[in-house]
Amino acid sequence: MLGVHFAITAKQERALLAADGDDDAVGEIVEELEESWDDDRLTVDTDKAWDAMHRCLTDGTLYPDAGEYPLNHTVLGGRHLHEDCYVVHVGASEVRDVAVALRGIDQAWLRTRFDAIDDPEYVGAGDDEDFTYTWENFVDVRDFYGRAAAAGRAVIFTAT
Repeated sequence: MLGVHFAITAKQERALLAADGDDDAVGEIVEELEESWDDDRLTVDTDKAWDAMHRCLTDGTLYPDAGEYPLNHTVLGGRHLHEDCYVVHVGASEVRDVAVALRGIDQAWLRTRFDAIDDPEYVGAGDDEDFTYTWENFVDVRDFYGRAAAAGRAVIFTAT
């Protein structure tokens, strides 16, 4: 599954939240977002690194409720809007909290958490190359959350 974060407008957020519970409607809105997105500063593609990133920021698992707020809201810990794929909403006030929390994370901290992943369901290699890939994507996500917070935007994370 490839992951993407979008910093959405208030209008887009209202449409998504109004569609909550209707997977088809949520899917259509997300598809429209993906096809018409034109602001690269307010989106970030994490490829498959979102998996290790969530594990590092929580308790080593992919459980959406794992870990503690606000770090657990970076990837999977927000409001889930779709049953069959990840469409996870984080409100604008939560985005600010996440942005502040992410600023405090350095490479050594993330490496310690990465090395502690002990979940047999983790499919990454778990080696230096995998960590570098995770770290580089983490830096992009940290910067993205800073921009989203500065713009007063909510965020959705999608993985399909």
